[in-house]
Amino acid sequence: MNILEILAKKNLIEENKVQDLVSQAQSSGITLEELVLSLKLIDEDTLFSAKSEALNIPLKKVDPGAVSLKVLNLIPEDSAKYYKMVPFSQQDRVLEIGMVYPEDPQAKEALSFLSRQGNFAFQVFLISISQFEALMKQYRQLKGEMTQALQELEKEIVQEPAQAGKGAMRRITEEAPVTKVVAVILRTAVEGGASDIHIEPTRENVRVRFRLLGELHSSLILPLRIHQAIIARIKILSSMRIDENRLPQDGRFSTMVDEKQIDFRVSTFPTALGEKVALRVLDPSKGLKTFEDLGLQEHNLFKLKEACAKPYGLILSTGPTGSGKTTTLYAILHELNKEGVNIVSLEDPVEYMMPGVNQSQVKPEIGYDFASGLRQILRQDPNIILVGEVRDKETASLVIHAALTGHIVLSTLHTNNALGVVPRLIDMGIDKYLIPTTLVLVLSQRLVRRLCDLCKEKINPAEETVSLIEKEMNQLPPNVHKIVLPLLKQKDTVIFKAKGCRQCGSSGFSGRIGIFEVLSMTESLGKLILQDPSESAIAKEAKLQGMTTMRQDGIMKVLDGITTIEEVLRATEEYD
Repeated sequence: MNILEILAKKNLIEENKVQDLVSQAQSSGITLEELVLSLKLIDEDTLFSAKSEALNIPLKKVDPGAVSLKVLNLIPEDSAKYYKMVPFSQQDRVLEIGMVYPEDPQAKEALSFLSRQGNFAFQVFLISISQFEALMKQYRQLKGEMTQALQELEKEIVQEPAQAGKGAMRRITEEAPVTKVVAVILRTAVEGGASDIHIEPTRENVRVRFRLLGELHSSLILPLRIHQAIIARIKILSSMRIDENRLPQDGRFSTMVDEKQIDFRVSTFPTALGEKVALRVLDPSKGLKTFEDLGLQEHNLFKLKEACAKPYGLILSTGPTGSGKTTTLYAILHELNKEGVNIVSLEDPVEYMMPGVNQSQVKPEIGYDFASGLRQILRQDPNIILVGEVRDKETASLVIHAALTGHIVLSTLHTNNALGVVPRLIDMGIDKYLIPTTLVLVLSQRLVRRLCDLCKEKINPAEETVSLIEKEMNQLPPNVHKIVLPLLKQKDTVIFKAKGCRQCGSSGFSGRIGIFEVLSMTESLGKLILQDPSESAIAKEAKLQGMTTMRQDGIMKVLDGITTIEEVLRATEEYD
């Protein structure tokens, strides 16, 4: 049974058109699937879902950016192109392979031959034509550019004996081959939307991993022989010492990628197998966001704007590393950045350059840390001060003092949630009576992946998920509960799941968004801090003032179709 007969059986196309379409495909030399799509008889998702059901082969959505060059190389490019099949993952010896035409006997025979030659087992999945084209584009881009650059670099290294010294290595790292290799790595990361690049030596090779939507994916495997040249090139770009490989170094550089100025923050780290490099990709167009872009909504947004309107006081953003704290502080700065105010920041490092803000980077190695820098800032006649992080007792004391003397102070603190901030400040030596008069607002957050609006799919969740949602929503403060009440009163609870399309690289997600809890300083909370500043007591008071937890905020975003319930539960494990 061909695909047209399958579609006709499902009443997706008219049965009397099948023979004409078969003849048209034969005369034009294209497949039936290509003909159906070119005539726009049905969309690609419907076409391949029907084919998947008929063949009893699972339809797979794959993020091309998460597929490594090492896996792609297991199937020769010519074979992949001719038989429309491409590998995308390998677990032990089992290779997962996507095929557009798994029913084709020639393709099946070719795959069996390749598996014997390569000594691997395989599992076949159905993929769409657009999915195949996206994967092949990744293959051509990575393999073509990287192979050429590596060949040139290998030739350069062979021509320069190892004994030639650092002068020869500097020459190699400043010439075309290694610059091409590094350029391909940087551009691939930026175009794929990666937030970080990790270049790591192993015993056999050099592994390059990209962090996409919070998760690391192996993307390139490079020969171990070129490791030193790659590291040296990045060090030169970052103004680091190329002859120092025993100590960690930090640096940064900027370059144009696709006509955009991208900053890279660089950190080297000596390991037993050689130096590892981590690069943070800083795209100013993505880093500077509005409150709404961050995911602040309704009551949380109102509380934050109310705090920003105060003439002085301390606003703290809390959460683990990588939870978006700094991005939130930049959004607040953007809101406060007006012609009539003097804003001075002290950061480690300066992540995004913001016009109108006097940004300074601390350098602890020369004694210029947050505490000493903050003393100098207070002599710069500031209205608004940003301190990258409150790390110690001295910085905490100076931050409180600055807020007490009429400045708006923004900073970050490492606590699990908003409730732990007051006990943490007291542990750092801040007197209880100073906190109510200086602390204006605490904002705690996590990041979750945002569903792609073009392909997200409605589902009716399992009973245990419905029970969890109802339990959390029924504990909401009255003023918030009435907002979500219409959603809870529906006959069937509806949420969304990730599906995957061409626009989102088949991942089902597009970017990330914050889930928040915001605790405001009130008169009753101030009195409580003076009497019993324990986390449990503050939790009771927070509920009385109408604070929603991060999990509750996340579940409201689930009901709004912004993210999935799995993402929220993963990000808020501490509530279990």
